[in-house]
Amino acid sequence: MSVLRIILGDQLSSDIAALDGLDPARDVVLMMEVLEENTHVRHHKQKIALVLSAMRHFADDLRRKGVSVDYVPLDDPDNSGDLTAEIQRAVARHAPERLVVTEPAEWRVQAMVDGWGTLTGRPVEVRDDGRFFASRARFAAWARGRRAWRMEHFYREMRREHEILMEGRQPAGGEWNFDADNRKSLPASTRPPERLRFAPDETTRTVIALVGRYFSDHFGEIEDFGWPVSRQDALRALGDFIDVGLPRFGDYQDAMKAGAPFLFHSLLAPALNLGLLSPREVCQAAEAAWRSGAAPLNAVEGFVRQILGWREYVRGVYWSLMPEYGDRNALRATRRLPAFYWTGDTPMRCLSEAVGDTARYAYSHHIQRLMVTGNFALLAGVAPREIERWYLAVYADAFEWVEMPNTLGMAVFADGGQMASKPYAASGAYIDRMSDFCTGCAYDVKQKTGQNACPFNYLYWAFLIRQRDRLANNPRLAMPYRTLAGWTQERQTAILAEAEDFLDRLE
Repeated sequence: MSVLRIILGDQLSSDIAALDGLDPARDVVLMMEVLEENTHVRHHKQKIALVLSAMRHFADDLRRKGVSVDYVPLDDPDNSGDLTAEIQRAVARHAPERLVVTEPAEWRVQAMVDGWGTLTGRPVEVRDDGRFFASRARFAAWARGRRAWRMEHFYREMRREHEILMEGRQPAGGEWNFDADNRKSLPASTRPPERLRFAPDETTRTVIALVGRYFSDHFGEIEDFGWPVSRQDALRALGDFIDVGLPRFGDYQDAMKAGAPFLFHSLLAPALNLGLLSPREVCQAAEAAWRSGAAPLNAVEGFVRQILGWREYVRGVYWSLMPEYGDRNALRATRRLPAFYWTGDTPMRCLSEAVGDTARYAYSHHIQRLMVTGNFALLAGVAPREIERWYLAVYADAFEWVEMPNTLGMAVFADGGQMASKPYAASGAYIDRMSDFCTGCAYDVKQKTGQNACPFNYLYWAFLIRQRDRLANNPRLAMPYRTLAGWTQERQTAILAEAEDFLDRLE
């Protein structure tokens, strides 16, 4: 029985379920580069180059193992540019008896897969993706009957279930969470380490040229491309993080510094989300560093929480709540995304730094995303779908299953508290405390109102005033609402007017 085994662009793992039981003498692996997957949002040039190069490297690895690979490149003159149409063409070429695919990571692609059987006249076997700690069904079982879904509760179950950072039935070090130790600002004297980057090889250079021909008008620069595109490079990147990043990651994971976009962060999310690394091996490497004394527990736990906790949790949220989740807008935000999210042309230094780094590297770390670009979108009332599509477009690690819940649930509170217990809203004081961005900014972070005041300051209070009916009863916002209660109506009206004037001038 011949089988057409389909490998999607983010399933680049040798142990992916679709390859289980492969017969090299009869089966064919199908891989496709299609225009639609690169343009349904206008992905960053580096994101496109990363995915296409990683796909080509993976196909070469399969061929070296004696696997027959039918690879459809983007510039094949017969390439339809559509995933489903390419499946139909492949079935016509190979006449397989059945199709096998691993469950897609995104709802949009799952909807396509659901129609392949009817369109091709072949049975389609969709296999569970075993690369995650928690299957979709496992998360659904955890969530069933709970009034609130909190990552911390799920994370503790995952720690116990998979015996990661555990001492018997107790958490290593006696605490489940060391987040309180992981909020230090970066001392001016601390120099971030040089991070391992990967010079483009011949395959990647070919893809970069292809991106230049097809996607020259997409966001971002490609000259500084340095992402791992093979399993071998991804393992080297993991080793680099364990050696030079992880020991100080915990202390400074929330810190930001101008001109230092990587700091002590792992830079492993693109490789993880493509399948070049597994979350289990990444967590095990981090735990081994702690047990050998090479990294402190607060750093290792903080990193493991991002992988075993947040990454697994947001996937569960996504698959439990789609497709309606993508349309949530609990705060009724409607403003258009400001143009500077694409250009970086703003006198607010924190935002220009974040957007500039994003353009140059297709990367900024989670605090820049949450507390700079996300915080501004939240305070400004940007429509959730606009900021969500921006995040999906501009980051190398952005795949909808992980990006959408982080944006709608964490950055702009569009799900009304499904994920987070409060909006992550902050004035300029937070950015000043955790970065050096305010030094040399056109605005004064110490001024609360007025022409020279940091816009985050009056936008923060205007946000709370506008959202009073929806948020005033949130216990985690009791303190700022007590402050507002002491303000005169005239003062509140003036703050709202100043915020609206600033936002209207952006448009």
